[in-house]
Amino acid sequence: MKDISWMTYIMLILASYRLTHLIVFDKITEFIRRPFMKKVQVKTDTGTETKEVPASMFGYLLKCYWCAGVWSACILGGAYLLFPNVTFVFILIFSIAGGQSIIETFVGVNIKKVDYYSELKKKD
Repeated sequence: MKDISWMTYIMLILASYRLTHLIVFDKITEFIRRPFMKKVQVKTDTGTETKEVPASMFGYLLKCYWCAGVWSACILGGAYLLFPNVTFVFILIFSIAGGQSIIETFVGVNIKKVDYYSELKKKD
């Protein structure tokens, strides 16, 4: 088994996180998910809503964060073990983007909290 440094391990985690998010949520990869999804009508308390659900097991794999996470970890980890020099470039890029998205989410949530508490304070 190849030794993987802690830094590389953390980079693999961040890269896997970003790749998973890219597959499951991002608009840019919607064209990949679309053929495996179907629209269904769902009755709610407020009326009828159209919801997009997986049409097949492959669609479920593309829409399920946990499933896609396992596969992206397998692909990135396996590729790194087989072709470390080539894969490291992708891991570096995805890990930077993954770290950035975590920071952006944290900052965005806290900005919303500050705005919320500011509004509450104004009401008092």
